[in-house]
Parts: sequence; C-alpha cells; structure tokens
Amino acid sequence: MMRGLVIALAACLAAAALPAQTPPGPQTVRDYQGLHAAAWHGDLPALKARIAAGADLNARDSNGRTPLHVATFARQREAIVVLAQAGAELGALDHDRYDAVTIAAVADDEGTLRVLLQRGASAKLTTSRYDGTALIAAAHLGHDGVVRQLIEAGAPLDHVNNLHWTALIESIVLGDGGPRHVATLRALVSAGADMQLADREGRTPLALARSRGHDAMVQILRQAGAR
Repeated sequence: MMRGLVIALAACLAAAALPAQTPPGPQTVRDYQGLHAAAWHGDLPALKARIAAGADLNARDSNGRTPLHVATFARQREAIVVLAQAGAELGALDHDRYDAVTIAAVADDEGTLRVLLQRGASAKLTTSRYDGTALIAAAHLGHDGVVRQLIEAGAPLDHVNNLHWTALIESIVLGDGGPRHVATLRALVSAGADMQLADREGRTPLALARSRGHDAMVQILRQAGAR
C-alpha cells in the first residue's frame, strides 16, 4: 500500500513539474521583434546590429524571457555566444524562475549547456517554483550527460528543494529505474552526493530505491555504503 502511494505521488509530481517551464509558443514567436526575434531565429547580423544600436540585452517578453532564454530554447548557440560576449545577464530568471542553464538541462541539450557554461553561466543557481537547481531537474529526468556536465561545473550536489528532495532522491522517486536514471544515480554517488539525506518522511535514498523496486539503484547505493 505504501509503495503504491509513493509511486502515485511521484507520478503526480513528475507530471506537474515538466509543464512548469514555459517555452515561447507560436504566437509569441510571431510577435517577437528586435533582439528576441534575432535570438530565436539565430539571425546573427540582426543580433549584432541591434546590440550595436544599444538594444536592451536583458529585455523581457510576456513571460519574462530575455533574448538569452529565447536563444537557449531555440538552441541557437552562436546567438548565445554573441549575447554573452555583449554582456547579457547569464543568470537571469524568467517568470517561471528558470535560467538558461536549467532550460538547457531540462531540454537534455548538452551542446547548448556546454556553450553556456563555457561562457560563464553558473550551475549553482536556485531555480524553478520548487526552489531546485538545474542538477535536480536533470536528475529528475534522467539526463545523465547533463548531470555529469553540471557536476563538473560545480553544481551543488546536496541542495534540498522545497519538496525536501535532493538530486539523488529525485533520480529515484521521479525516475523510472531505467538505464539513464541509473547512470544519473551512479554519477551523483561517484561525485560524493550525500546518500543519507532523507526525504520529509525520513526515508533515505536506499529505502526509497527499495520501495520503488529499482534493484540496480539499490545495488549501487549498497556498494557505496548507503544505509
């Protein structure tokens, strides 16, 4: 009974978390002008011309997205470089409280994430309505390559969000126990994530993995000394 409740809660939270990030819709894109339009389309000549003319690098659309957010959603990596070089705010949050790094992390966009981090964007920000991090979002989704990049960039391994979950816990309770979530868990454990930090009910990652029937995760945790 308890295991069923845990699974149902995790499924509901997973469904609720994904739509929290709002990409520009078709009408919003059609309405874009200036830097937002150039960033979305990757129009580098227009982007550079607008910047040279003094356009606001951190202008906001109706959802608080800057041109950098828009370029990240659109995977326009050269536009990101141009905006970063011009001094765009790399850690700006939109109305959903996402920064560009978390947008790329949720999209499983390793190439764009790499560009952002190379240009000085931080992997350490608290983002989203869940007071989480890009690492927690990526772990939740099993984006193991993104997780490894964020760990290398110094993302906080043991940040606890307002659900009282860490990246390690989210990889278990919001994961499917498949290869990518297992690889995510392994990366976090290898990096030194705290395996004893418990959820709000006092359940450790090992207990949660057992309750979910994630045998491969249980094995990784036990071999690393989790209790």
